[in-house]
Amino acid sequence: YQKGYFKQYLNIDGWQQESYLDNDFYNMPITPVLDGRGDQAVVDLEIDGRSVKIRLWKLQVGRIPLYLLDSSHPANAAQDRRITAELYGGDTDLRIRQEIVLGVGGARAIHLMGLWPFVYHLNEGHAAFAALERIRQSMSTYRVPFDVAAEAVAGSTVFTTHTPVPAGIDLFPVELVERYFKRYMESLGMTVQDLMDLGRENPDDTTSPLSMAVLSLRLSRGVNAVSKLHSVVSRKMWRRVWPHVDEEDIPIGFVTNGVHIPSYVSKEMADLFARYLGDGWIEEPDNEKIWSRVYKIPHDEVWRVHETRRERLVAFCRRRLLDQKRINGRFVPDKRVVRAYLNPEALTIGFARRFAPYKRAGLIFSDPDRLLSIVSDKRRPVQFIFAGKAHPRDHTGKELIKKVVQQSRQEGFRRKLVFIEDYDLNVARYLVQGVDVWLNNPRRPMEACGTSGMKAAANGALNLSVLDGWWPEAYDGTNGWAVGGRDYEDPVYQDKVEAEEIYDLLENEVIPLFFDRGPDGIPHHWIEMMKHSMAKVCVHFNSHRMIEEYMEDYYVTAGLAHQILGENRLARAKELRNWKHKVRSLWKDVKILDVSLPAGDRVALGEDLGVTAAIQLGHLSDVEVVVDLCYGPLGKDSETITKRDLTVMISQGRQSDGVWKFTGTVPCQETGVYAYRVRVLPFHPCLVNPLSLSLVAWG
Repeated sequence: YQKGYFKQYLNIDGWQQESYLDNDFYNMPITPVLDGRGDQAVVDLEIDGRSVKIRLWKLQVGRIPLYLLDSSHPANAAQDRRITAELYGGDTDLRIRQEIVLGVGGARAIHLMGLWPFVYHLNEGHAAFAALERIRQSMSTYRVPFDVAAEAVAGSTVFTTHTPVPAGIDLFPVELVERYFKRYMESLGMTVQDLMDLGRENPDDTTSPLSMAVLSLRLSRGVNAVSKLHSVVSRKMWRRVWPHVDEEDIPIGFVTNGVHIPSYVSKEMADLFARYLGDGWIEEPDNEKIWSRVYKIPHDEVWRVHETRRERLVAFCRRRLLDQKRINGRFVPDKRVVRAYLNPEALTIGFARRFAPYKRAGLIFSDPDRLLSIVSDKRRPVQFIFAGKAHPRDHTGKELIKKVVQQSRQEGFRRKLVFIEDYDLNVARYLVQGVDVWLNNPRRPMEACGTSGMKAAANGALNLSVLDGWWPEAYDGTNGWAVGGRDYEDPVYQDKVEAEEIYDLLENEVIPLFFDRGPDGIPHHWIEMMKHSMAKVCVHFNSHRMIEEYMEDYYVTAGLAHQILGENRLARAKELRNWKHKVRSLWKDVKILDVSLPAGDRVALGEDLGVTAAIQLGHLSDVEVVVDLCYGPLGKDSETITKRDLTVMISQGRQSDGVWKFTGTVPCQETGVYAYRVRVLPFHPCLVNPLSLSLVAWG
């Protein structure tokens, strides 16, 4: 983007202002991608009837090339040069043009450079048009219809949904899609209505807009959320895309986010790790044996490093506050006054993230008098550092920033509560490396994952967080503090309850533990908690583990699908398409006629419960279905199965015309009342996920 995101500064009232600086690409660490003639490579697009040229740039990030698309080509019309001007500028019309450049332009750029990936990974729906362009390319190359090409493309596409917040999902009305895609779809032998049907939760609702997330869901066979809790929320959010599938069976898995720890851990802490953990903490960050050595680091060394980083954070904040006051012209700063801001020995609590309303930056101010009492204790000093940007058009987020700033100017809070402007990676590193406590209080379950708390934990900070996003997977009672953990129907009541809980934790646990010092002046119990946090968080919430899970759970499967479905000019994709048409037309005849227990339903512990099912398959054969025996403890309502598990039932052959016998066993390893159900799903060797067809029969 020519102007990047934006530089943040606050006016005298504390209202966020944005300034945009032009990036000079020729003086940045990026290089033009060259074509065969030695000129900068260009992708040609047609947008709204105009020819638009997209320049290609390359940024080498370690071993990984990052390719960038730039519409500011001198041959383009002024409105087209602005497509890649600002990250969040403009309206819906600009947004769809940006996503045409990203998706269609991105797919064309990869092929222009001679790259032929086995797997495409769409991060959020913004890039959904890349799958559409890949379908067009396959149709042109192999002379196949849309639905055949779509099978091959979807099989090799992974889609990660990143947000449960509706505002984060791009929606485009039919008039806009008609304007920009009418000719494109005609070139595929399709209509805009066909595209709208792919991008609507309910294709029969002709008034709904095209959802880029739904389009991505339909054109991907591997779909994941970014934390375990987020997968539950996502299945609930998108259940209408799979109307005949139970919510818990909706094919949205999860890969919890992780952070690249060496990029965020302080030099001093990294030196400590190298000395006591060895070099493996960098190359094998998911090795539990390596992180268990954290407990061998002497307390005084951990504390010395941590206090050094807190002192540097305070010094950094003072410099930034001086600059903020000087630039904004509030007054000519007195260095002696600014030096009194923040205390390098105080319990320092950090809150830094996007100022989206659901992240509730103002929750800690719910009871100003109680907060004032907390920060006014001279024996146990406490201070807060805030930072973050609001979306330029998010006035509610800007109001939250203003609230924080104005609170920081109130008597009693001045010098103990500060807001650092223009939050970026540099500010983030100082904060996560220097704070004692990382405060995170989103409105559950709106936080998809969150990663800043992972970065803070790697530096020894303790998380005080609502049980949302990644924290329910990490919290174990010894490595930080948990708030909430349940969902509320009344958000006002939820805010009140959880604000009180945060105050209680600060007053009764966090502050007393921090100032509980031994004869040597070191908070030994606090340091034990720091070590628990590092050992628990670092070993799992790192990008090394995350990439391994993507590889094992998604990329390998998608890569195999690419090879298999692409064989012999998409012959397998055509076979799969034909089989799906057949199964959809015949599925109405699939019924579970009878389920019986030959040996009865009372089973001794350790034995197996035998189950037999008679299933009518009509004109389908037993190799075209998979029959699952789903079982688990019976819920308190005596109707639902909790902690459901499953085992596959085996065909015993045809019993009569169209009716087959299947048998299976439930392993009875625990006492109690259990329940079971039998379900039938379609099966084909090339079908990546049987549930993706939204065809299921229950007995």
